[in-house]
Amino acid sequence: MAQPDSKKIFFENLSGAGKAIAVLTSGGDAQGMNAAVRAVVRMGLYVGAKVYFIHEGGTVIGSARCKEFRTHEGRLKAANNLVQYGITNLCVIGGDGSLTGANLFREEWSGLLAELVEQGLIETDAIQKYSALHIVGMVGSIDNDFCGTDMTIGTDSALHRIIEVVDAIMTTAQSHQRTFVLEVMGRHCGYLALVSALACGADWVLIPEMPPEDGWEDKMCQKLSATRSRGTRLNIIIVAEGAIDRHGKPITSSIVKELVVKCLGFDTRVTILGHVQRGGTPSAFDRILASRMGVEAVLALLETTANTPACVVSLCGNQSVRLPLMECVQMTQEVQKAMDEKRFEEAVKLRGRSFENNLKTYKLLAHRKPESELPTSNFNVAVLNVGAPAAGMNAAVRSAVRVGISEGHKMFAVSDGFEGFYKGQIKEIKWADVGGWTGQGGSLLGTKRTLPAKHVDKIAEQMRKHNINALLIVGGFEALLSLLELLTARGKYDEFCVPMVMVPATVSNNVPGSDLSIGADTALNAITTTCDRIKQSASGTKRRVFIIETMGGYCGYLASVGGLAAGADAAYIYEEPFDIRDLQANVEHLTEKMKTSIQRGLVLRNENCNENYTTDFIYQLYSEEGKGVFDSRKNVLGHMQQGGAPSPFDRNFGTKISAKAMQWVTKKLVETFRQGRVFANTEDSCCLLGMRRRALVFQPVVQLKDETDFVHRIPKEQWWLKLRPLMKILAKYKTSYDVSDSGQLEHVVRNRPKESDASVAM
Repeated sequence: MAQPDSKKIFFENLSGAGKAIAVLTSGGDAQGMNAAVRAVVRMGLYVGAKVYFIHEGGTVIGSARCKEFRTHEGRLKAANNLVQYGITNLCVIGGDGSLTGANLFREEWSGLLAELVEQGLIETDAIQKYSALHIVGMVGSIDNDFCGTDMTIGTDSALHRIIEVVDAIMTTAQSHQRTFVLEVMGRHCGYLALVSALACGADWVLIPEMPPEDGWEDKMCQKLSATRSRGTRLNIIIVAEGAIDRHGKPITSSIVKELVVKCLGFDTRVTILGHVQRGGTPSAFDRILASRMGVEAVLALLETTANTPACVVSLCGNQSVRLPLMECVQMTQEVQKAMDEKRFEEAVKLRGRSFENNLKTYKLLAHRKPESELPTSNFNVAVLNVGAPAAGMNAAVRSAVRVGISEGHKMFAVSDGFEGFYKGQIKEIKWADVGGWTGQGGSLLGTKRTLPAKHVDKIAEQMRKHNINALLIVGGFEALLSLLELLTARGKYDEFCVPMVMVPATVSNNVPGSDLSIGADTALNAITTTCDRIKQSASGTKRRVFIIETMGGYCGYLASVGGLAAGADAAYIYEEPFDIRDLQANVEHLTEKMKTSIQRGLVLRNENCNENYTTDFIYQLYSEEGKGVFDSRKNVLGHMQQGGAPSPFDRNFGTKISAKAMQWVTKKLVETFRQGRVFANTEDSCCLLGMRRRALVFQPVVQLKDETDFVHRIPKEQWWLKLRPLMKILAKYKTSYDVSDSGQLEHVVRNRPKESDASVAM
């Protein structure tokens, strides 16, 4: 399928031969750091560099906050240690304190070497030989408190721990009609509190960047009371450990509890999560992020010169970028300064687009305006799910309904997709009707794969009957096909000349026009967790290889990215054709690994990768060829990849992208309302909202036709194919790695309000 482009630069042209790279983790530990260390080591070895661990300096190699390094003498000793091993390339994984210290070390380097020569600890020629110290940073912090990156390593895993607790607490809270106050980490940054509140639909959240206005106590109690009066049996309040009021006075979880009990008399409990948030296995997102960042860090070290400033590898949207380390550190420090000086609005902006957008979305969805304050648009908007169920669909529907109501629309829910549409299964849906939907898996509206073309006359009749002025569809490839059919039907039925928008939601992640789909992250976590357990089942037994079949239709996203997250040795997909020679090479590679120290192997296969090389065939091949070295087992994961509660990423992604889609609908309704009716028949009034690299983009569906392989239901070009060589390198294969898309050194940009916000990565 996708053939290498001759214009691309391949990594085999770059060499680390003769270079020494040291990797260390510093400061607080964060889930995913080990994956970053693994990626640095294996990529370093792949390019021919000598790689060293610096112990105690997190994780598998120990993490510590080193007081001695803060002194000149400590840094002098560190310089001597590096020179003894010939190390001039440092990969530092830590927070802003660790990275600031590393940059200071770099700036002092030449002076430190001169001192070592004076003390007779190193030879004079060492100054010339080791003249420059190169540093690349990766941010490992569960707080996501570092400016310049949308996500830091460990944040998504911490959100998983929080949401697991919240979901469990909500069950007991409903049973006893209780209010729970949850305190989460975030001494100086409220990211975890804010996003977990968004992901679970909390009633109230308190964060240090945006302290509540004076009189917040009464407003919060009124909100809790109003929620209970609508029949809700529980309340959730999330407090960041560093939460303060407008005067800088701490707001603790115990203070909030006492307030609720005193003012409302509600049965209230406090749960302080503490270091639970730092523990556990890393999420799929953190494993993939850390692996990508680790490889990017090695690339940056190989390309650096004596004049290149220390950089930090960051994530912007879905893109790796390199930013000057000290620019990021200075902006991070500016946030704290703004908070200290009570310039809270500025502090929120300095945190970045992701944080600011999360806060705006939370406010929009959590706090319902009084009827008297709502605009009256007199527009009716229908929401429906189309295609297979995907975790996060319900969060998207909740978001669409509440944003629509906030903008003055009357919202209608369509049950069972277009099948329910033509049967008239349409009813008005209110604000309270979608309460608690965020954490629910599957599709509460009901979803079917039925396309509208065969029933277009009946659907048009229902559009007339309910005076539907716009459609918002949450779904997968069938949703795209449905919009194309409705677009065609405009020529015959004016009822379809209304704004129509699609939000991609499918575990397969096969929708053209979007790098990511709602539900794919939850499926990846299901695959990764299952693979972990399957591999662990062989712990302490003889050498074993597991053949795992994943879903995805003809799209190899789940197999490839799941393989990267789970540490697979191979992943077979339709987009990258393979033959018996490739299978044989994989078996031989695994055989060699098994003869050394590796005890378990993992091979993933996309369900439709090849009609002849089935899962059974590959299992039998590995079983036969591995005789005497390893035995084999097979597992078909099936529909467990579609089930379960949505991951924090999918809840957040679904919530934010759907809110943006509904705001677009409002804009289009206003633009196309003429002479007492809505009439929209242009291409740009029927769009898909997708994430493209760094931006959320509305794309007319008719323009996506050329990008689509309709036979195999996949996009013709898929960004994640560039990650496949990375998986092979980390599995110790020799392969070419395309670096044409690697990050380039950029400058930190303070908020880009004119760009579409792509910070859906959380």
